[in-house]
Amino acid sequence: MASLTSTQVNALSAGNLAALTTTQVAGLTTTQASNLTSTQLEGLQTSDMAALSTAAVASLTSTQLNALGSTNLQAISTAQAAALTTTQVSNLTSTQLNALQTSDLAALSTAAVGSLSSTQLNALSSTNLAALSTAQVAKLTTTQVAALTSTQLNLMETRDVAALTTTQVSTLTSTQLNGLDSTHLGAVQRAGGRPHQHAVECLVPTNLGALTTTQVAGLSTTQAGNLSSTQLNALQTSDMAALSTAAVASLSSTQLNALTSTNLQALSTAQAAALSTTQAANLSSTQLDALQTSDVAALTTAAVASLTTTQLNALGSTNLGAFSTAQVAKLTTTQVAALTSTQLNLMQTRDVAALTTTQVSTLTSTQLNGLDSTHLGRCPPRRWRASPARS
Repeated sequence: MASLTSTQVNALSAGNLAALTTTQVAGLTTTQASNLTSTQLEGLQTSDMAALSTAAVASLTSTQLNALGSTNLQAISTAQAAALTTTQVSNLTSTQLNALQTSDLAALSTAAVGSLSSTQLNALSSTNLAALSTAQVAKLTTTQVAALTSTQLNLMETRDVAALTTTQVSTLTSTQLNGLDSTHLGAVQRAGGRPHQHAVECLVPTNLGALTTTQVAGLSTTQAGNLSSTQLNALQTSDMAALSTAAVASLSSTQLNALTSTNLQALSTAQAAALSTTQAANLSSTQLDALQTSDVAALTTAAVASLTTTQLNALGSTNLGAFSTAQVAKLTTTQVAALTSTQLNLMQTRDVAALTTTQVSTLTSTQLNGLDSTHLGRCPPRRWRASPARS
């Protein structure tokens, strides 16, 4: 066969071509193959189609390929599919692409997949979309990714969605992200091996609430710091508690001030301990009183010392009683002087006993006169010498 000229090969009837053995077809040169008419190609047996050398397949023109029916396209081997050029693939019709075996689609080179138009990609069936390999998905252009619908993204394997690069994720629109199911949304969050800030910022509250605690725990300080107040409040209480201490420490006063009592109460003691002096000082009185007693007790002594007199005066009996001895000992003289005798009586007696000489010296006669005998009795006499005398 290799000795036949292109003219001789072109003269063969469809019947004669169909009579060729697979060995003879495999012997066709690139020149002979590229000069076959569309009718001749379509006349080949499927076994003969699969016998064409990869070089012969790569030599076929777009016109020749476009004339192939679904049957002969399905006969292409994975090796032949891998040999298709970007020009050949980009000129296949949507029907032809969907006619390929899933193994052949997965065998296309990443360059060939990257050459597909948005129209071709959008027309891929659910089976063929799922057949794309991780390597192929990772090589999709930003234009291709931006053109995918959330339905198509949901049809892909989660491992393939997770293979999207940072650049690819940055092209996803809020419409695409909002349409992802929780499984694929989680895959986008892990894309590139780490959560993506852009993906997080685009999520609507409903989808944020669908994040797993593991995903929330993986949010970076940058991502957490860029969440809107609405997004933060959309988190489940279990997710709020899953934020890393670094992420909590990165929240702005504006973000914290917008948190509901429910989400504030969800903070763990470790998270409460991570609150900075600025964050603590900017909590509203209502928010401060909404904290769990264990969280109040977990605040750093510096954070407690940063509280305003207004914040302290608004604390309820339960949270006042939750202060630790170390926290009380670090209250500033201004804070101590602003406490009412009622509040002092609500504190643990051991905490009142921990007041320093300097703190005691700021107590007024009104505060002292209002102390009950139990709290007064727990105050070491040597520390009270500098305090005003009780009337």
